[in-house]
Amino acid sequence: MTDTRDRKSRSLFGLVKDLPDLVKDLVKGEISLLKAEMIGKAKVFGIAAGILIAALVIVLYAIGVLLTAAVMGLATVMPAWLAALLLGVLMLIVAGILGLVGWKRLKKGLPITPKRTIASVKNDVNAVKGLGKKPTPETQRGSRKPDVDGRF
Repeated sequence: MTDTRDRKSRSLFGLVKDLPDLVKDLVKGEISLLKAEMIGKAKVFGIAAGILIAALVIVLYAIGVLLTAAVMGLATVMPAWLAALLLGVLMLIVAGILGLVGWKRLKKGLPITPKRTIASVKNDVNAVKGLGKKPTPETQRGSRKPDVDGRF
């Protein structure tokens, strides 16, 4: 690649000769942005899925405890069933909280589409066509940084 100072003295044929390398570098940059963005989204979905699975496991245990409480309550009229019932309700509350946290994390990763990559490709296409504005620092290759959550 050439420096911008060299472009003034280069011929049209020299610039056309560099075009395939520039396009190749541009495509590689867009693909690496796409990979980074999709990996970030996959991490969000993985954590959310883990939390939702934990909530499901707790619900299954809570159902077992509640069934045990019902059996104990029907078998004998003793305070033991009340303790089992309270424990089951507590487990359902914990599962509900975990489910809400998991759902919020899942929604944080939606939609799955790589918005920044799409915007960058649109800017690149417009630049090739001679339309639009100069690329912003956000869309220039080499200046992409992750957001607060570590996603691109």
